[in-house]
Amino acid sequence: MPSEPTVTEGILHVLRPYASNWTGTLGRGDLVIPQRDIPRLVRQILEAVRDAEKFPPEASEEEIFRAVTQARRRASIQDEVAALQREFVILKRD
Repeated sequence: MPSEPTVTEGILHVLRPYASNWTGTLGRGDLVIPQRDIPRLVRQILEAVRDAEKFPPEASEEEIFRAVTQARRRASIQDEVAALQREFVILKRD
């Protein structure tokens, strides 16, 4: 088994403290999550996914500005998009 955590293992590690039974197992899948802990829990799950998937860190505003400024010098919009896609991992949001 590889030493690197998988996405599932990372998420289970985050959720395990909220298991509803005293042993801390998630066998039945029941979770008890206090409402005040939900934002922190979501952040921890996102961090676990990023760590497991090896996503690069988010770009700074300066990096984005530099890349967009350079891409604007391209001949067409398609060339601008291609340049930005080579520079960054762009995830579509719904």
